[in-house]
Amino acid sequence: MGNLGCGCSGSMAKVIERPETTCTTEGKAVSELRQWPVQLHLVPPTAPYFQNADILICADCVAFAMGSTHQELLKGKGLAIACPKLDDTTAYVDKLAHIFSANAIKSVTVAIMEVPCCRGLDIMVREALQKSGMDIPLESITIGINGERRN
Repeated sequence: MGNLGCGCSGSMAKVIERPETTCTTEGKAVSELRQWPVQLHLVPPTAPYFQNADILICADCVAFAMGSTHQELLKGKGLAIACPKLDDTTAYVDKLAHIFSANAIKSVTVAIMEVPCCRGLDIMVREALQKSGMDIPLESITIGINGERRN
Protein backbone atom coordinates (compact mmCIF):
# COMPACT_ATOMS: atom_id res chain seq x y z
CA MET A 1 0.00 0.00 0.00
CA GLY A 2 1.49 3.35 -1.01
CA ASN A 3 1.69 6.62 0.84
CA LEU A 4 -1.67 8.35 0.61
CA GLY A 5 -0.05 11.73 1.22
CA CYS A 6 -2.58 12.75 3.82
CA GLY A 7 -0.76 11.86 7.04
CA CYS A 8 -2.44 10.35 10.05
CA SER A 9 -5.76 11.99 10.83
CA GLY A 10 -5.20 10.97 14.46
CA SER A 11 -2.36 13.51 14.62
CA MET A 12 -4.48 16.51 13.60
CA ALA A 13 -4.94 19.09 16.37
CA LYS A 14 -8.52 19.12 17.56
CA VAL A 15 -10.28 20.98 20.35
CA ILE A 16 -12.90 18.89 22.16
CA GLU A 17 -15.83 20.89 23.50
CA ARG A 18 -17.14 19.57 26.83
CA PRO A 19 -20.19 20.66 28.82
CA GLU A 20 -19.51 21.83 32.39
CA THR A 21 -20.42 18.68 34.34
CA THR A 22 -18.71 16.34 36.75
CA CYS A 23 -20.84 13.19 36.35
CA THR A 24 -23.21 11.71 33.82
CA THR A 25 -26.71 10.77 34.83
CA GLU A 26 -25.47 7.20 35.32
CA GLY A 27 -22.91 8.41 37.88
CA LYS A 28 -19.91 7.70 35.63
CA ALA A 29 -17.00 10.11 35.68
CA VAL A 30 -16.74 12.17 32.50
CA SER A 31 -13.62 12.87 30.53
CA GLU A 32 -12.07 16.30 30.99
CA LEU A 33 -9.91 15.93 27.87
CA ARG A 34 -10.22 19.08 25.75
CA GLN A 35 -7.98 18.21 22.82
CA TRP A 36 -6.39 15.68 20.53
CA PRO A 37 -3.60 14.56 20.21
CA VAL A 38 -2.13 14.32 23.71
CA GLN A 39 1.29 12.66 23.23
CA LEU A 40 4.11 15.21 23.46
CA HIS A 41 5.68 13.94 20.23
CA LEU A 42 2.42 14.65 18.40
CA VAL A 43 1.04 17.89 19.88
CA PRO A 44 1.58 20.89 17.63
CA PRO A 45 3.46 23.58 19.62
CA THR A 46 1.06 26.29 18.43
CA ALA A 47 -2.16 24.31 18.81
CA PRO A 48 -5.11 26.50 19.86
CA TYR A 49 -5.59 24.55 23.09
CA PHE A 50 -2.23 25.83 24.38
CA GLN A 51 -2.99 29.52 23.78
CA ASN A 52 -3.77 31.38 27.04
CA ALA A 53 -3.92 28.03 28.79
CA ASP A 54 -2.97 26.24 31.94
CA ILE A 55 -1.02 23.17 30.83
CA LEU A 56 -0.60 19.74 32.37
CA ILE A 57 2.55 17.84 31.41
CA CYS A 58 1.75 14.37 32.66
CA ALA A 59 3.69 11.13 32.86
CA ASP A 60 1.81 8.39 31.03
CA CYS A 61 1.29 6.24 34.13
CA VAL A 62 -0.31 8.96 36.27
CA ALA A 63 -3.77 8.63 34.71
CA PHE A 64 -3.79 4.89 35.36
CA ALA A 65 -2.50 5.09 38.92
CA MET A 66 -4.66 8.04 40.00
CA GLY A 67 -8.31 7.37 39.25
CA SER A 68 -9.30 11.01 39.74
CA THR A 69 -6.72 12.42 37.30
CA HIS A 70 -9.35 13.99 35.04
CA GLN A 71 -11.16 15.82 37.81
CA GLU A 72 -8.16 16.71 40.01
CA LEU A 73 -5.42 17.45 37.47
CA LEU A 74 -6.72 17.71 33.90
CA LYS A 75 -9.92 19.74 34.18
CA GLY A 76 -9.59 23.00 32.26
CA LYS A 77 -6.03 22.35 31.06
CA GLY A 78 -4.21 21.66 27.83
CA LEU A 79 -2.37 18.34 28.02
CA ALA A 80 0.84 16.72 26.88
CA ILE A 81 1.73 13.22 28.06
CA ALA A 82 5.15 11.61 27.97
CA CYS A 83 7.24 8.83 29.46
CA PRO A 84 10.79 9.88 30.28
CA LYS A 85 11.89 6.24 30.45
CA LEU A 86 10.37 4.74 27.30
CA ASP A 87 10.01 7.70 24.90
CA ASP A 88 12.79 9.10 22.75
CA THR A 89 12.99 12.36 24.69
CA THR A 90 15.76 13.94 22.62
CA ALA A 91 13.53 16.73 21.31
CA TYR A 92 11.30 17.19 24.37
CA VAL A 93 13.11 20.15 25.96
CA ASP A 94 13.14 22.08 22.68
CA LYS A 95 9.51 21.26 21.92
CA LEU A 96 8.35 22.26 25.39
CA ALA A 97 10.38 25.49 25.20
CA HIS A 98 8.65 26.23 21.88
CA ILE A 99 5.22 25.60 23.43
CA PHE A 100 6.06 27.87 26.37
CA SER A 101 7.40 30.72 24.22
CA ALA A 102 4.83 30.55 21.38
CA ASN A 103 1.73 30.71 23.59
CA ALA A 104 0.56 32.87 26.46
CA ILE A 105 0.81 30.05 28.99
CA LYS A 106 -0.81 30.84 32.34
CA SER A 107 0.70 27.97 34.33
CA VAL A 108 2.38 24.60 33.97
CA THR A 109 1.66 21.59 36.16
CA VAL A 110 3.94 18.56 35.92
CA ALA A 111 2.49 15.31 37.24
CA ILE A 112 4.90 12.40 37.67
CA MET A 113 4.97 9.08 39.43
CA GLU A 114 7.07 8.51 42.57
CA VAL A 115 9.41 6.13 40.71
CA PRO A 116 12.94 7.50 40.07
CA CYS A 117 12.77 7.37 36.26
CA CYS A 118 9.80 9.74 36.24
CA ARG A 119 11.88 12.60 37.70
CA GLY A 120 13.30 13.08 34.22
CA LEU A 121 10.04 14.61 33.03
CA ASP A 122 10.09 17.23 35.78
CA ILE A 123 13.72 18.03 34.94
CA MET A 124 12.92 18.39 31.22
CA VAL A 125 10.05 20.79 31.92
CA ARG A 126 12.27 22.92 34.17
CA GLU A 127 14.99 23.02 31.50
CA ALA A 128 12.42 23.95 28.86
CA LEU A 129 11.05 26.79 31.00
CA GLN A 130 14.55 28.14 31.46
CA LYS A 131 15.34 27.79 27.75
CA SER A 132 12.09 29.54 26.77
CA GLY A 133 12.96 32.58 28.86
CA MET A 134 9.34 32.75 30.02
CA ASP A 135 8.30 33.37 33.61
CA ILE A 136 5.50 30.83 33.95
CA PRO A 137 4.29 29.49 37.33
CA LEU A 138 5.24 25.82 37.74
CA GLU A 139 3.74 23.23 40.06
CA SER A 140 5.19 19.72 40.36
CA ILE A 141 2.98 16.93 41.65
CA THR A 142 4.13 13.43 42.55
CA ILE A 143 1.70 10.52 42.55
CA GLY A 144 2.38 7.34 44.52
CA ILE A 145 2.09 3.97 42.85
CA ASN A 146 -1.07 3.41 44.91
CA GLY A 147 -2.64 6.50 43.29
CA GLU A 148 -2.32 8.94 46.20
CA ARG A 149 -0.91 12.43 45.81
CA ARG A 150 2.46 12.67 47.59
CA ASN A 151 2.67 16.46 47.71
